[in-house]
Amino acid sequence: MPFTFTPTEIPDVVLVAPKVFGDDRGFFEETYQADAFAAAGIDARFVQDNHSFSRKGVVRGFHWQRAPYTQGKLVAALVGAIWDVAVDIRRGSPTYGKWVARELSGENHLMLWIPPGFAHGFTVLSETAHFTYKCTQPYAPQAEAGFRWDDADVAVAWPVSGTPCLSAKDKVSPPFSAIAPLEP
Repeated sequence: MPFTFTPTEIPDVVLVAPKVFGDDRGFFEETYQADAFAAAGIDARFVQDNHSFSRKGVVRGFHWQRAPYTQGKLVAALVGAIWDVAVDIRRGSPTYGKWVARELSGENHLMLWIPPGFAHGFTVLSETAHFTYKCTQPYAPQAEAGFRWDDADVAVAWPVSGTPCLSAKDKVSPPFSAIAPLEP
């Protein structure tokens, strides 16, 4: 199989490791194969691909979309390194408000499957990073939502020193306690 699928501490969030074929010319890897993902329990239909570029010290998040536009995301860093975080926001979930994080980089080739029902955020660890994500729903600005990246109730242990670079929207995000959990 061209992938290894490893559930994280929140089992619905899955670390995906592709098989990388490298030699003195460089490398080749498959980054997605519907049948392999479905066999691993990730039966997602992706409808939009996104690519972002950020510099060291940037924090993006936490973001998600409300129903009926909830998104699953398959995320990866193509160049550079990021610390990627998923927070469970599913009403009634035993892991509601808990988070899981992994370093994703162009060197380790790891990807993270974040299913619908999770808020998503990341910070850039390298000088710059190119980050991609496949989404199961298109971007719907009327459905976007978020909460503060540094919310004390969620208590993410961000590897950030000093004041991070935030978007205007992220600077005024509400606290976690103010969000409406997503229905499962």
